[in-house]
Amino acid sequence: MTPNPFVKQYLMTAGPTPVPPAVSQAMAAPMLYHRAPAFVEVYERVIAKLPSVFRTENDVLTFAASGSGAMDSAAANLVRRGTPVLACAAGKFGERWIELCEAYGAETVRYEPGWGERLDAAEIDRLLTEHDGIEVVFATLSETSTGIVHDVQAIAEVARKHGAILAVDAVSGLGAAELRQDEWGIDVVVAGSQKALMCPPGLAFASVSQRALDYAADTGSQPPRTYYFDWNKTAKSQRKGDSPFTPAVPLFLGLDVALDLIGEEGLENVMGRHRLLASAARAGAAAIGLELFGDPDERSTVVTAVELPDTIDGGKVPGALRKLGITANGGQNQLKGKILRIAHCGYFGAFDILTSLSGLEMVLAQLGHEVEHGVGVGAAQRVFLEAGVPAAA
Repeated sequence: MTPNPFVKQYLMTAGPTPVPPAVSQAMAAPMLYHRAPAFVEVYERVIAKLPSVFRTENDVLTFAASGSGAMDSAAANLVRRGTPVLACAAGKFGERWIELCEAYGAETVRYEPGWGERLDAAEIDRLLTEHDGIEVVFATLSETSTGIVHDVQAIAEVARKHGAILAVDAVSGLGAAELRQDEWGIDVVVAGSQKALMCPPGLAFASVSQRALDYAADTGSQPPRTYYFDWNKTAKSQRKGDSPFTPAVPLFLGLDVALDLIGEEGLENVMGRHRLLASAARAGAAAIGLELFGDPDERSTVVTAVELPDTIDGGKVPGALRKLGITANGGQNQLKGKILRIAHCGYFGAFDILTSLSGLEMVLAQLGHEVEHGVGVGAAQRVFLEAGVPAAA
């Protein structure tokens, strides 16, 4: 359905997320030849800035792809046909690790505690002990489908104990949820441009340790599993200030600006803003009388999953919000019609949360649920005011 041009549109999803005007303006610049000095300068600058967001000294490899392309690159470089891997899944994007491992011919050991559950490092320890020969573990930082953040620091400790390489999907979590790659000893972190990095979709990132690069290069008797996503080929080129293939030039121009915006705000302040927005969203939802999905101590700062009342048709909520000009995420797969996800990832401020809550109150009332209008918005406002942050932050 084409949006009504006379209704102002609000993008309130957990990805793609809103893009700052300065980023859009940079991307509207005339096209550059990717081998010309003018672009090479931008390319080198972006490559130099990316590691700070991952909190790593690693090479951060870049590809013209979505975040799923980054995940694909991890499977292509780390999975060896017929060898065991451990794939952990507690939601839709964790399940993508399983699908990728099987696509590349792994003997996949699955750890699936259930949607909305947190990955348990002790259970991963048990599985690695029971299944001999597992050299690679795949896990998720922030599971966007459920709003749960996983303790990848604890998982990294277990993987290291067993000598296994850990690859973490941080597509939604990077820049929004706490992640310290080097300090926590995570070998591989993959991400994308369209979430907290405040750019459109189209750039994929893989922050890869030298240990993981060496593992990827040692294919033994097996032929190379990928051409475009070859980590060592990309690392070799990037270290020379070059790209092995044509990069997404406009996206690099935008990311150059976005990384500067993150640097100006300060990564710790960025994390604090996401925590504050999450607190306000949850206070507002609770004031409306809605239950929050998942354990309180395991909820991500990327998105808040709200359980919809069983007295209404929850599947109608996203469509009703769209009529108000608000595009928001409903539930996926078995959670479709059961939850609504209130995003607070990337270029989000207080008024985005207030708008989301106001729209939710209106839609619930339209669908027959009794709502005290303004109660959710008021609760969120108090969170912002008590934090000493202006509503326009």
